[in-house]
Amino acid sequence: MNGLLINGELVQTSLQLDVINPATEQVFTTVPRANEEQLNQAVAAAKIASKLWAKTENETRQKLLISIADCMHENIEELAKIITQEQGKPLEAATLEIHWSEAFCRYFASQQVLPEVLEEDDTKRIEIHHKPLGVVGAIIPWNLPFLIIIYKLAPALLTGNSIIIKPSPTTPVVAVKFGELLKDIVPKGLVNIIVDNNDLGPLLTAHADVNKISFTGSTPTGKAIMASAASTLKPITLELGGNDAGIVLDDVNPQNIAAGIFGSAFINSGQVCIALKRLYVHELVYDDVCEEIAKLANAAVVGNGLDPTSQFGPVQNKIQFDKVCEYIADAKENGTIIAGGDVSDEPGYFVPLTVVKDIADGTKVVDEEPFGPILPIIKYSNIDDAIDSANSLTFGLGGSVWSSDINRARMVAQQLNCGTSWINQHCAFAPNIPFPATKESGIGVELGREGLLEYTNIQVVNINKVS
Repeated sequence: MNGLLINGELVQTSLQLDVINPATEQVFTTVPRANEEQLNQAVAAAKIASKLWAKTENETRQKLLISIADCMHENIEELAKIITQEQGKPLEAATLEIHWSEAFCRYFASQQVLPEVLEEDDTKRIEIHHKPLGVVGAIIPWNLPFLIIIYKLAPALLTGNSIIIKPSPTTPVVAVKFGELLKDIVPKGLVNIIVDNNDLGPLLTAHADVNKISFTGSTPTGKAIMASAASTLKPITLELGGNDAGIVLDDVNPQNIAAGIFGSAFINSGQVCIALKRLYVHELVYDDVCEEIAKLANAAVVGNGLDPTSQFGPVQNKIQFDKVCEYIADAKENGTIIAGGDVSDEPGYFVPLTVVKDIADGTKVVDEEPFGPILPIIKYSNIDDAIDSANSLTFGLGGSVWSSDINRARMVAQQLNCGTSWINQHCAFAPNIPFPATKESGIGVELGREGLLEYTNIQVVNINKVS
């Protein structure tokens, strides 16, 4: 790789980071890795750039985002292949991630944040202004290594901020390549890319000249970031873990809903924070729902993402692979495996899509977030019990209800304690739809106008017209 984007230049470093392809367990490339001095250089450059960028007109910011979206479009094939090699997902899914990213970027390029008049009469005028924060630190996870960059970068730049992007150490390559592409597009210092080995995060989050942290990742890490950011009282947006529940009512046709549930549970091999991770099914349709989902899982092809026959890729890294294997062992001990369950000892972090029935609350695979291709299906007879189970955990990201009666489903969905309740779908999101969280699944909002305003401070201008 040519270098890390710092202050408008591609900077080579004395430190290097090997990147492993999870489909082969072999190093496929090496990227530059930053040290503390280079992090400080990036922050200093971003601070200068933010002051200049804050003075630009909305139209200038929109044009830049359109240029960035055009750049993605022109480099789809290269970016997608990088994602497949470092993240593991099939090339078709990686290509779709770039298309999503482009769409998200173009959506924010169509937005503007204008002053609002709260009150006005002959004697006074009260305005609300949304002002840039300054330097944004964006910490990116490994499951969607490009899309999540964009849905932090685009609103940050549109609202007049600069940004420092720190990708996951296991998926840094697409971020580094993106920095190379942006070098001649963005103003000097406006976007900076910092790769580390999980050692620079605390320095970034506590840095006095970083004015906001936007983090997507695990709840334990989110808590550590919150504590670190407290030293400077900087605002934070935390999109954290989820153990999303789906509730299937007794009036469904199992064949009609199986594909939707299957796709929602196993998207990106289950490595999505808002994937459907535990399914509560009424006893009247339980066996049929289990059978239909198991059929789909048993027919799925798991393999190297560069193989066009692969429908699902490996788990992204060795640490997560070992965790998923522990959850499968728990599922075998406490339930009945009806799909998958047997992990090969061949190279690659491959886990077959696994479905377990005859499982209950209180088991590890139900109560915790596997973040892998495992779906536990729990039987219930009373809807109030199912709702209580869905709400019983500390997570509160998303949830869904599946029914042939929309009004009945809505009554259940409104009782779920989560940021988003879906009906007859799950894991559906778009750039214009706010993505909030409750409980230990996060703080603040991503996406939509509400997420856009997370990158601003409110200033009230209170005018006395009487001189």
